Amino acid sequence: MTTYNGTGAPAGWNWCLSYLATAGILIGFDASGHVAEETKNAAVNAAKGIFWSTVVSGVLGFSAVILFLFTSPPIDVLFSYDAPQPFVPLYAALLGEGGHIVMNVLSVVALWLNTAIAITAASRLVFAVARDGVLPLSGWVSQVSAEGQPRNAVLVVWGVAAVITCTILPSAVAFTSLVSAAGVPSAAAYGLISLGRLTLTSGEKLEAKWSLGRLSKPFQFISVLWNGWVVAVLFSPYSFPVEASTLNYAPIILGIVTIFALISWFFTPATAWVPRGRLSHPVEDTE
Repeated sequence: MTTYNGTGAPAGWNWCLSYLATAGILIGFDASGHVAEETKNAAVNAAKGIFWSTVVSGVLGFSAVILFLFTSPPIDVLFSYDAPQPFVPLYAALLGEGGHIVMNVLSVVALWLNTAIAITAASRLVFAVARDGVLPLSGWVSQVSAEGQPRNAVLVVWGVAAVITCTILPSAVAFTSLVSAAGVPSAAAYGLISLGRLTLTSGEKLEAKWSLGRLSKPFQFISVLWNGWVVAVLFSPYSFPVEASTLNYAPIILGIVTIFALISWFFTPATAWVPRGRLSHPVEDTE
């Protein structure tokens, strides 16, 4: 077996950093939860959507990784391409001029659909937060169109995503840090939820309409291990020795946000951003 060390990290951690390319497979599985308010029988279907999206993403993602491992050219040839997107020359080498165009078009379409799904899910989350008055300009962000769609929230998510994408132009390190900082909270949150269920509320029975039953504990244990691993990898520098130009700023960004959140939690009363009137008047069913 041959390996390639392009990071300068110790051999063991260099292998760990290979998960940078695969950890994202299981990020975003909770999209169906973000659109639960628009889902029929959400108590069941949203939960099933989260579970089965994780299963399908894991199985198909693992299959894709195995496929690439067995079809890739020798490692020195692969890295000699020195391409920003290595799959383009890889498809060209394996499939020829006609085949690689088809695969690249499929990849572009898949990424476009993935982006559309991500914006849809994220816009619903932004809309829900703005509806509670948390964000600046919440009144505008939480407005909906005549069709009942959170159009302004979609524009906010699209605009912020476009700005973050543009950060790759002056600095790839800044872009990678921002992407890692965006993925870490999701992994950390679900890992902490599972850890809390295992250690703090393991004896409490939740009244859920759809549950994993006896398999809940094993899945929670796996969730703690996997998400802890992902957080460690996404926090790691990507090239060694570490300098200011190669430092991964994701843990610094998350630390600042966490400190700000804790300060807000202790010093800002809940009634300041969730009016009691809103809590006592639930949103009416539009159906």
